[in-house]
Amino acid sequence: MAPAGRDALARGLDALARDGLVRARRVLDSPQGPVVREGGADLVNFASNDYLGLASHARIRAAAVAAIERFGFGAGASPLVVGHSRLHEEAETAFARFAGAPRALLFPSGYAANLGILTALADRSAEIFADRLNHACLNDGALLSRAAFRRYPHRNVGALEAMLGATRAATRIIATDAVFSMDGDIAPVAELLALAERHDAWLLLDDAHGIGVLGEGRGTPAHFGLRSPRVIHMATLGKALGGYGAFVAGDATVIEWLLQRARPYVFSTALPPAAAAVALEAMRLVEEHPARVATLLERIGEFHRACARHGIETSSPTAIQPVVVGDPARAVAVSARLRELGQLVPAIRPPTVPEGGARLRVSLSAAHTREQVLALAAALGEALGHGAAR
Repeated sequence: MAPAGRDALARGLDALARDGLVRARRVLDSPQGPVVREGGADLVNFASNDYLGLASHARIRAAAVAAIERFGFGAGASPLVVGHSRLHEEAETAFARFAGAPRALLFPSGYAANLGILTALADRSAEIFADRLNHACLNDGALLSRAAFRRYPHRNVGALEAMLGATRAATRIIATDAVFSMDGDIAPVAELLALAERHDAWLLLDDAHGIGVLGEGRGTPAHFGLRSPRVIHMATLGKALGGYGAFVAGDATVIEWLLQRARPYVFSTALPPAAAAVALEAMRLVEEHPARVATLLERIGEFHRACARHGIETSSPTAIQPVVVGDPARAVAVSARLRELGQLVPAIRPPTVPEGGARLRVSLSAAHTREQVLALAAALGEALGHGAAR
């Protein structure tokens, strides 16, 4: 006999289909790269967060293989038991230096890191102030912490200041994406840090989409030239740095507290040593080859200019370039037409974005050529019905 709740799940799935919100996974038959193979077709890949083209880089692959030969694959235990290898230790030290912080801690993922940070620093006596367009993991971490959870309008420093002025919480945390994952815009980090200083708050920056892109690759704090013991800098390894996992960098006391009390860290098996080796090699590549970040910035500028010629509005200064179309069904149809034209661009629909905000999310990479970027802009113009370039 089927569980009683199955019919309710089936009705929910029917509602998703009716609203054009059912998602399906793509199956790739190639490594990540500027061109991927999916469904028997070779497609120019504007769907990946591999912003520097490192996911399949020869040195990244070699670092992973060498680590497996030396340490095997699995870590075998949580970091506080026997899962913390020499490679994990070296990667944490390297990231602290890379990010310009006293100390860093390696987490299983960015999602786990944000859950760990917020639940370790906040409790019922705390108040968390979050940008309304934050990633889901910051929202989930705030809810799990049991702190009072206040959301301020997107990038609205004035509204946040009023909230901070009214709080009586013992612990205050400002939590924000550094680069917003669906819009590609940048948080007003300098202003947020000034508020944190004025109102005795922590500033948690989720730099998943800023690391490797901004600040000559070192992330959003470096982009703004900011260092402060109030800043808790979370950066993922699975996007521009081409691997998997996440680091949290910050004041040494904060990092030690997370090591002792962040539940996703304490109670998870450590990342495979190979993931730490990949992180080390990715940081070396960014430092040794600054032209890679510069090339990404060139591609962004070329995309903006090409889109303008096709009547497409773009404004993001980062690798994420949203093209908002509004209606979910239209977003899916435009994405399908782009695929016919050889371009892999995902349609993003609610609840990932607000109602009425369905879009094409273009992700640019240093591995893309100028010709690929120009071809994408032309294909977008055709798929959106904008006609010939102006």
